Amino acid sequence: MELNTIQPAVGSNKKKTRIGRGPGSGKGGTSTRGHKGAKSRSGYSQKVGFEGGQMPLQRRLPKFGFKNFNRVEYKGINIGTIEELAAARNLNKVGLEELRAAGFVSSKQLVKILASGTITRAIAVEANAFSQAAQKAIEAAGGSIAKV
Repeated sequence: MELNTIQPAVGSNKKKTRIGRGPGSGKGGTSTRGHKGAKSRSGYSQKVGFEGGQMPLQRRLPKFGFKNFNRVEYKGINIGTIEELAAARNLNKVGLEELRAAGFVSSKQLVKILASGTITRAIAVEANAFSQAAQKAIEAAGGSIAKV
């Protein structure tokens, strides 16, 4: 077997249908577009969601809800998670860098500390926001908080 003898498998390559090349091709004349109407003309393009004049689905459905574009989205981290991270890595301070290194948050996410779980060690916690219960729990354990 040599490179100059290689051929594709029988039936794997089909010739492209050549449209508009005269009546002998079987696809001449209207070039498979049919007679008259917008789709037969050059330059035709259909709007997204067009349903042939019927009222489109996006107009038939009722509109509801509200999306506040000023909303600030936080990734919630529990104080129990912070306790485990500090114990596993022997940390006295847990900040955004430590949480990112541990894989809890990405570089663009804002972090809010939540009060689920318990904290027994005095840990300095640094985050973008704190719930009131989490703030009280950290300070009751002898730790401190810092908003970034």
